[in-house]
Amino acid sequence: MMQALETIIRRPRSVLTLMLVMLVAGIFTYITIPKEADPDIDVPVFYVSIVQEGISPEDAERLLIRPMETHLRGLDGLKEFTGVASQGHAAIFLEFNINVDHEAAAADVREKVDQAKADLPQNAEEPVVNEINFSLFPVIVVTLSGNVPERTLYSHARKLKDRIEAIPSVLEANLAGHREELLEVVIDPTRLESYNITQQELFDAVSKNNRLVAAGSLDTGLGRFSVKVPGLFETAKDVYNLPLKVSGDAVVTLSDVASIRRTFKDAVTFSRFNGKPTIAIQVVKRIGTNVIENNKRVRAVVAEATRDWPEAIELNFALDQSKFIFEVLGSLQSAIMTAIALVMIVVVAALGLRSALMVGIAIPASFMIGFLLIGLMGMTVNMMLMFGMVLTVGILVDGAIVIVEYADRKMAEGMARAEAYVLAARRMFWPVASSTATTLAAFLPLLLWPGVPGEFMSYLPITVIIVLSASLVTAMVFLPVIGSLFGKTAAESHEAELARQLAGTSVIDYDAITGLSGLYVRSLRRFMRYPLTVLACSLVVVVGVFFAFSKFNNGVEFFVDT
Repeated sequence: MMQALETIIRRPRSVLTLMLVMLVAGIFTYITIPKEADPDIDVPVFYVSIVQEGISPEDAERLLIRPMETHLRGLDGLKEFTGVASQGHAAIFLEFNINVDHEAAAADVREKVDQAKADLPQNAEEPVVNEINFSLFPVIVVTLSGNVPERTLYSHARKLKDRIEAIPSVLEANLAGHREELLEVVIDPTRLESYNITQQELFDAVSKNNRLVAAGSLDTGLGRFSVKVPGLFETAKDVYNLPLKVSGDAVVTLSDVASIRRTFKDAVTFSRFNGKPTIAIQVVKRIGTNVIENNKRVRAVVAEATRDWPEAIELNFALDQSKFIFEVLGSLQSAIMTAIALVMIVVVAALGLRSALMVGIAIPASFMIGFLLIGLMGMTVNMMLMFGMVLTVGILVDGAIVIVEYADRKMAEGMARAEAYVLAARRMFWPVASSTATTLAAFLPLLLWPGVPGEFMSYLPITVIIVLSASLVTAMVFLPVIGSLFGKTAAESHEAELARQLAGTSVIDYDAITGLSGLYVRSLRRFMRYPLTVLACSLVVVVGVFFAFSKFNNGVEFFVDT
């Protein structure tokens, strides 16, 4: 191991080239990696909807929910079953354990629902099974309102919806708060009777005509041609001119026996913005895409598509997640920069400017290598990942400080710069590696946290493990190479004197050691004169901490109520 490490360090050009490539790749990854506020957690939750017109909530519970419960309760991995009965409707929510295979769970749910259909009332509609995916919630909502006819607003909303869905990062765009258009046909019984047409003949004429009939193909000397008989209603005129009966040269159409007008269906959803009725376009992004970039494209497409719209149509954006994500990530980035600045101030005060700059290289290098690995793992940048970055700022410089300080000591004793850093890497490898390993071991149990909280928190230990591993590589490989090229050329006189004092092998004059090092050495000597007393005081402090926590703690909760 040591021989391989020394061989790598003695090839500075290759090491610096590799470091530069990794830094550039890390910066590019951070710019392009998807960003979101919360981690993308795939929770296996399914929703079963059953509709039966006119059924009461009590009967819905007895006739719809209980038969379903009988079949669904035995599903493997089912964590919670929740049924909600309402007027004319029953809803069932099924939550599975987080480690359950989604596709297998969905197949099992649909199979059990199919088996339970035989126990439902005959007039109940077909049960609908949907998977609830929190990643498919809208990331931005476009609202249209104004003092214009409803048909005009709906027409523009549909056109804008199609433009938005053409964006590659958009999965779908759904309309809400609108009423779909329809043709309302009011039959006049008197006219129907005067033309000697029964209601059944009228219904048959409508149903049999509104379809596309494939009539096969026609072979001719010039080739084969497909033949179809178009009968779909595509325009309102097709409905007006629908033939019902032929008497001689006269044709009775639907408009002769009924009044037909364009209208809207009854509203099933309502949408309001700033107190005004509106049509909302709910935009859902594709999984794994960048929310900020996606919403920028949506706004750009909306601005281009609405350039020639009537001024009476008011256009607004609501529930834009990119703003929240930008603010959260911006705050965390500011916190990271502040932490880096504070760490550098402490390092400069303790080691001096040149050594502090050497140590400071470990921070951006570790972060960029960490972002590169995070991107390769398919993770996204979110607040838990950034929290992990904040936690590691003060930890990832530990190995670099040890390497730089040891090399400075050896140079103060007269060793050449390159040899000092190679020796520092060889002598300090196992202490630094073991120190990093103990820190990683403290975060490993978080990866074993079960359930949704465990999935949510897993980004924190993964980030810490990746960044600290990158800091170990930086301290052991990159830093010695940089130090051998750009480190101190010679030690200052007081550093050389301090190194001589600390390197004493026989009799050491502790009072002659100056500065913080001397204060620490003299204090340590006093403590070592009374080991049992110091140990007893330490045990009292530890026991006191546990006692105070058990006496005064306020419990545990996943999220703090604010």
